[in-house]
Amino acid sequence: MAGDMLRFVERGQAYPAKRDADARAEDFREIADRYAVQSAEDQAGRCSQCGVPYCSVHCPLHNHIPDWLRLTAEGRLREAYELSNATSTMPEICGRICPQDRLCEGNCVIEFSGHGAVTIGSVEKFITDTAWEEGWVEPLVAGPARGQSVGVIGAGPAGLSAAEYLRGFGYEVHIYDRHDRAGGLLTYGIPGFKLEKPVVMRRVDRLKAGGIVFHEGFAVGEDATLDQLRQRHDALLIATGVYKARAIDVPGGAAQGVVAALDYLTASNRKGFGDDVPAFEDGSLNAEGRHVVVIGGGDTAMDCVRTAVRQGATSVKCLYRRDRANMPGSQREVGHAEEEGVEFVWLSAPHSFQGDAITGVKANRMRLGSPDASGRRAPEVDPGATLDLPADLVIKALGFDAEDLPNLFGAPELGTTRWGTVLVDGKTLMTSLDGVFAAGDIVRGASLVVWAIRDGRDVATSMHKYLKAKAASERQAA
Repeated sequence: MAGDMLRFVERGQAYPAKRDADARAEDFREIADRYAVQSAEDQAGRCSQCGVPYCSVHCPLHNHIPDWLRLTAEGRLREAYELSNATSTMPEICGRICPQDRLCEGNCVIEFSGHGAVTIGSVEKFITDTAWEEGWVEPLVAGPARGQSVGVIGAGPAGLSAAEYLRGFGYEVHIYDRHDRAGGLLTYGIPGFKLEKPVVMRRVDRLKAGGIVFHEGFAVGEDATLDQLRQRHDALLIATGVYKARAIDVPGGAAQGVVAALDYLTASNRKGFGDDVPAFEDGSLNAEGRHVVVIGGGDTAMDCVRTAVRQGATSVKCLYRRDRANMPGSQREVGHAEEEGVEFVWLSAPHSFQGDAITGVKANRMRLGSPDASGRRAPEVDPGATLDLPADLVIKALGFDAEDLPNLFGAPELGTTRWGTVLVDGKTLMTSLDGVFAAGDIVRGASLVVWAIRDGRDVATSMHKYLKAKAASERQAA
């Protein structure tokens, strides 16, 4: 019976079937299909309905997970969607790209009991995809007009999430983004096999239809300074994310064929949109027929190695300075990559890149020493142990740092931290400039999409409070 819960003993864990690795390596479609209705109900019915739901506790959005699992198991999908949508502006996106193995599913009580976690992300994806198909996703309706406007700099998940809430509060909302399409890393950073682009674009289209004005191809600092935008709007939100690639300080780092991960992924995603991408066409950002080495062990590195496979690389290797147990990326993503033919070279780090046009990577073998300040065992060079790898395309995927926004925006008075992120008041999320707020990765550093959505939700509430107080003050002054 669909409404039965607590079935985790008699029903085994079953994710949606993945396509065969050889077949999925030929295209950029998502690697797994959606559940059939009965399968979704059965898997949702495995939930133990905990009194203290650790899945919700460890979700940055604190989604009402056990409740919408129960509604799904009972066949009440529209109610399940409405509850899921109540805490998240992008539930079907989180269902696809959140590292559930580190968040909700990794903290599922029945996972601890040895029965395998409830497949929360796959059910979440099923619920919201069904809602789109059935027409349950309602248009964004603006609240009563307040006569105030907000400018949002950055059309990534934090900016889009905040904009949706602010429009719902009744503000005129303008989003400024330097790219020609909204979505930020959702659009240009994450490959289609994890997040197909129509899934992102329908969210953007919904916001446009709700009256949010998008200024695409707009570079703050060039098309307008931060101060000029402050004159246009009653409040501003900086939600640019962090895009500056971390460098590799080894000999040969400037060799032709050594490229940044985001440049590589953006070129691939633009090709998926059908854009003309000269750097892809001339082979600079195309792995076809190449020996590819990716440096790094996070989710961006996994995106790069799996993209290279789909582009027809001759070989794909991933160098990571720690071992598998200590890598920061999703273990699921590592498993997907291995299935698709990626070779992982653990405990290795580049010593130098060979050739003016890259021909190979000389790497040091590493070993794990004493724990560092974070508690992780620090990698150190294993003396005398090296290896040589052929490579004619090296992709640097060591993470991202903040750009120099005070200089970029022509706003030297904008306060930043020693890491270059924007400094905000921990309670209000306001920057050193009155009426200018910041949220997402530009505040917390490179992080997860789900945290950006949470930050967008939080900062919208804070901006709403600020703008109401500002309006009241102006009425009193009048």
